[in-house]
Amino acid sequence: MTAALAQSDYPSRPVKVIVPFPAGGTSDLMGRAIAEELTKQLKQPFVVENKGGAGGAIGTDQVAKSAPDGYTLLLSGIGSNAVIHGFAAPRPGYDSMRDFVHISQLAAGPNVLVVNPSFPAKTFKEFIAHVKANPGKVDYGQVTASSGHLTTEYLKQVAGLDMVGIAYKGGAPALADVLAGQIPLMFTNQDAVLPHVKAGKLRALAVTSPQRNPLYPDVPTVAESGYPDFSAVSWTGLSAPKGTPKSITDKLEAAMVKAFNEPAARQKLEATGFVVVASRSPDYTKFVQDEINRWTKVIQTAGIKPE
Repeated sequence: MTAALAQSDYPSRPVKVIVPFPAGGTSDLMGRAIAEELTKQLKQPFVVENKGGAGGAIGTDQVAKSAPDGYTLLLSGIGSNAVIHGFAAPRPGYDSMRDFVHISQLAAGPNVLVVNPSFPAKTFKEFIAHVKANPGKVDYGQVTASSGHLTTEYLKQVAGLDMVGIAYKGGAPALADVLAGQIPLMFTNQDAVLPHVKAGKLRALAVTSPQRNPLYPDVPTVAESGYPDFSAVSWTGLSAPKGTPKSITDKLEAAMVKAFNEPAARQKLEATGFVVVASRSPDYTKFVQDEINRWTKVIQTAGIKPE
């Protein structure tokens, strides 16, 4: 079979989608959503394979070094394709811009600034004023190098805030301490805190996406609250090893855009507070580069080192 015929026939056998994180988390959910929809669109099984470790670097590196034939794809995302490049060490064995074709961004979800109801500030602007009036006296929960930690450092830099990070080993214990009033606040993923906000156990002061989130319609964005270029979202998409034929990546891009503009597929993801993007390849490629630039600057300014 000629190469051209093989490409036009794509896919003629099952396709692996490497999710570079363990089963059960948000990345796994996103990878399985992609696999399910592409299976429907392209009439071959797209099968998720979880390859966790090193903050996503192990699975991502495996895809970077895979045959560029369209049969091994990557669930790309903020941690393993942008944030990781901001750290001086350890360097990943791949370059997100050099070693991949970024096919389509699937979705993005904001972090949310949540405070214990006992915290004196009732709005985001009151929060900024309170922290500025009490430099070095307001604590926040952080998981080192997590999206919530990076978001907090980003806000500290753009707003000139002096707050004290209290380190936790994971998001769950940090959130438990905010709920208990042991620490007053944290930035964390929108899906993790939505039930507590709805129950009145936490107060949401701001979301970090450029636009308001449909599940938090009354919560302003940081961008609309005086910091117009502020954007800090957790995102995922589909990428392939560099060198994958354009006819194949074009077919995958078209299938992603078609699948995730269907109402049922969108609603399934948007029910958790993610916003479906379903972008074209040039837009996703520019987005990944912009995210590398954004988080490298934040990390280097703050002097953050991975755990």
